[in-house]
Order: sequence, then structure tokens, then C-alpha cells
Amino acid sequence: MSEEENKPTMTVNEEEPVAETPASEDKPTEDKPAEEKPAEDKLAESSPSISAFAPAPSVPTSSEPSLAIEEVKVETHEEDEEILVKLRAKLYRMATECTPPEWKERGTGEIKLLKHNETGKIRVLMRREKTLKICANHYVHPAMKLEENCASDRSWLYKTPVDFSDGSTGGEELLAVRFPSVENAQQFKDVFVKAQEEMQKIMDDALAEGKTSA
Repeated sequence: MSEEENKPTMTVNEEEPVAETPASEDKPTEDKPAEEKPAEDKLAESSPSISAFAPAPSVPTSSEPSLAIEEVKVETHEEDEEILVKLRAKLYRMATECTPPEWKERGTGEIKLLKHNETGKIRVLMRREKTLKICANHYVHPAMKLEENCASDRSWLYKTPVDFSDGSTGGEELLAVRFPSVENAQQFKDVFVKAQEEMQKIMDDALAEGKTSA
């Protein structure tokens, strides 16, 4: 007998299919190392879902140190003066450059009589409200005369030899000042007349010392 005849043979029944192992059947499985996920995927899984971001805080882009802002003291030359009177009023000037001459408004604000603490000289100062531009700036002169305005009992007319307000030529000006009430107009006149007396004394003392100006 030949060797091929002595070998055992195995037959497979074609009618009976080989049963497949069910997926749910418990079988021991080998532990496989988990695949390493990218860092972006890990961050996405660990972070909660965000629908909107709050505004980012403002961050300076320059590395240069910030400049310190120092407060600058603005001097008005009123620091060394005493306020004798301060009243709200409206100021007009006679515009002689017009033909014929006419009254023009210079501004509305507070008109003051200021007395210098050292020299004792008294001046009229008025600034426009909001802009604070000077619309009257001149010394009280003994020769000035307050005249009543026939059209109003709340206003005074007077002529100043020199005025140094903003935009003025520094020459003679005819001014009219009108107050909200008769009482304010009278208060201004009382202080103005007293200021003229003090300025007259300063001029007399200067003349006694041989000075040509006070």
C-alpha cells in the first residue's frame, strides 16, 4: 500500500455552512494600546461647548512705557486779586467802525471788579460764558462816569480810555452793561463809585511821590 493511501483524510459537508461567531459572544480579547489623539482633539473633548465669546479685554500692543500726564496749572492772573463784586450781565459796545455807529453785543457772563492784593488797583473784568473769552478788561478810572440808559433802568453807559479785551484794539471804548434786575445794577454802581475813590487815592499818592503814572 502506498503512502498516499495511508494518510488520513478530512471531509467537509458542503450542505452545512460553517457557523459564524456571533458579535455579542463574549470572547477574550487582547488589550490593544489606544491610538494617541492629537492635542487639538483632546482640548475639544475636555472643553465645554461654547456658543459665544465675551469681548476680549483691551491689551496694549506697544511695549513702550505709558507716558505720565502731568496736570498743568492755568493762571488767569486773578489769583492775586480780591473780588469786590461779581454779577451776571450782558455787555455791549458802540461800534464806531459802522456807518452809522451802532451797538453790538460783546458777550454775556459775569462782570467783576477785582482789586489787586499788592498794588490795590481795581479793574473791570468780564468773560463770556462757556468760551471764557475776555470781553472787558480795563482799570477803573476816576474820570469815568456811569450814565443811565434812557431805554432801561437796569443798565449803565460809560467810556473807558483803554480796553484790553480779546479782539480789542486797546483804544477808547464806549460800553453799556445791562443787568437782570434794578437791584443788581445799583449794587454794581455802588461798588464802582467806591472803586473810583480808591483809584483816585492811588493816583494822588503817585503824584505826591513825583511819579507820572500810578
